[in-house]
Amino acid sequence: MSVRRLAEPAVQPAAFAFDEVKTTEAKTWIGKYPQGREQSAVIPLLMLAQEQEGWVTKAAIEHIADMLSMPYIRALEVATFYTQFQLKPVGTRAHIQVCGTTPCMLRGSEALMDVCRSKIHLEQFHPNADGTLSWEEVECLGACVNAPMVMIFKDTYEDLTPERLSEIIDEFEAGRGDSVRTGPQTERFYAAPASGFTSLKDEKNVLKATREAPSRKAGSGEGEAVPPSNAAKPKTDARVTSPALKSPSDVKVSPSVEKAESAPAPKENKAAANAAEPLVEDTRKQRSSREPSKGDAPTSEQVEGAPKSPDAGSTLSIAKTASSLSGKSAPAGDDVGEINPTVALARTAKGKRKPEEPEKPSLLDKDRPIGMERPAAPDELQMISGVGPKIEQILHSLGIFTFAQIAAWTPEERGWVDGYLRFRGRIEREDWVRQAKALADGGEAEYIRVFGKKPR
Repeated sequence: MSVRRLAEPAVQPAAFAFDEVKTTEAKTWIGKYPQGREQSAVIPLLMLAQEQEGWVTKAAIEHIADMLSMPYIRALEVATFYTQFQLKPVGTRAHIQVCGTTPCMLRGSEALMDVCRSKIHLEQFHPNADGTLSWEEVECLGACVNAPMVMIFKDTYEDLTPERLSEIIDEFEAGRGDSVRTGPQTERFYAAPASGFTSLKDEKNVLKATREAPSRKAGSGEGEAVPPSNAAKPKTDARVTSPALKSPSDVKVSPSVEKAESAPAPKENKAAANAAEPLVEDTRKQRSSREPSKGDAPTSEQVEGAPKSPDAGSTLSIAKTASSLSGKSAPAGDDVGEINPTVALARTAKGKRKPEEPEKPSLLDKDRPIGMERPAAPDELQMISGVGPKIEQILHSLGIFTFAQIAAWTPEERGWVDGYLRFRGRIEREDWVRQAKALADGGEAEYIRVFGKKPR
């Protein structure tokens, strides 16, 4: 965007004030913004000043800034930024803005600009000799379908030809601009196709025929309700699909017949419910208070692959409860497995235990690596992949502080450390000794050469 400057002091008026009508409008605009945000009305107030004076003067900018209690520079920033504000005098009767964006350019806007150059001035923003007309090229004015077009003040004139624009300019110069029809300058209906309507051509005739159609009389046979069709009903032996059955049916079922054909709700046996409740509660207490003993069979959670199910004691209690309700004797303890397969599976697995963890090797074991006193600058053992902060602390407690110590571990010493850390072979899998040797020999560079990557 080119630099926009105010007009020369020679053409600037000494003062500015809104007239009575514009003052009312300005107050209305300011009132639309919340307290403390009145400065947001600067743009509409600048537009009001331009509508009144024809362009935005320095005095108008300062007057508006005073009204909104804002620094002059802030109001100047807004006025000089937006190209909609004319900062220099323009034609008093018409300032013609010719759209030069692609659609209008393709439809002949250059020819319209040539008309402006010949009838107004060769240069943009320069009024004619009488000061009544001026022109400029602008960006899109929003009526691309009616290209080419121009805007004069707030009105648009579309579908122009050079000849028609020349006539419009003559009318404005003569002071008869109000008599010029706005919008499309052809027979086009707003933005309708230039060739005329392509659809709804007979809309008026259709509406007229509808209004003049005779009204249908009730019971005349015309427009009567069509009975439901049975065509879509499936053909089965069911009563509801019988062709003779109409929907909705005219026959209403009496309440007594409907009640007789309805299925009765199950009766509640309060006596049985009251008798069962204490037994169920007693079973719940037995399950919660029962302490497992060493001779008990493992639960379903302890049996690998077994589904979750109540334990044997609970199953037996439930069986006893069920038998008391039914009047039959509960099965003996050996027969519970027939009721609950999980119990039988648990009995099969009885006595099997998970293998215990091997004991930690003794700190006095002969295979323990020889430790050392903490040096002034111990190596950063966490550079070894597999050694974290916690493992590093344990190694320090064992007197392991340097890469050289780990690199010198014998197989027996590696086995002792692996057992002490309960790693189950992790030291060998992660190759601690080789990592430590590379770091001890040449640091990070040697590690990268050996392993092809940086240490962790």
